[in-house]
Amino acid sequence: MEGTYYSAAGINHLKPSAGQKALVYGATGAIGSADVQFLKYYGLYVTAVCGGENTELVKSLGADKVIDYKTQDFTKDEERYDYVFDAVDKTSFSKCKRLLKKNGIYTSSGGFENLFWALITKVSGGKKVLFIAPKDIKGNLGFIKRLIEEGRFRPVVDRTYPLDKIAEAFTYVGTAQKIGNVIITMDA
Repeated sequence: MEGTYYSAAGINHLKPSAGQKALVYGATGAIGSADVQFLKYYGLYVTAVCGGENTELVKSLGADKVIDYKTQDFTKDEERYDYVFDAVDKTSFSKCKRLLKKNGIYTSSGGFENLFWALITKVSGGKKVLFIAPKDIKGNLGFIKRLIEEGRFRPVVDRTYPLDKIAEAFTYVGTAQKIGNVIITMDA
């Protein structure tokens, strides 16, 4: 559940505040489903971008608003956000810039174009792109554990595969159709 840790490390680094707004593109993936829940923990208004068939799932995770990327252009949204999270590396700062408030932050799980923007926006002020290197492993794992124990976080699991089917699991993940996490189990 690497995506869960990556999400916690990024969001805890940003230190969001109650009342802020965030958009999560890819809200049903491993990172995105965790992003939605962690942002709600901090009291943010969250817009989830995902396929419309997953509306009930992201609402159950806490999303306040859902945009179906299959039928709507999320970049035309009238809301302005403190944060835009691209949890699946399928968009860019240049596409999302207009969604950000004056000092808003865009963060992505990758993308060469976004790396360029991270360097430029670091010195230009205003809206910026951040790539956050996960750190404080113990603290972030403790954060996740505490939220699970409090019933405030639930990992989304799509499928479970035994270790001898790891190639099949890898192929499935590569289809980019998974919802949440794919788990590999090992016999004790």
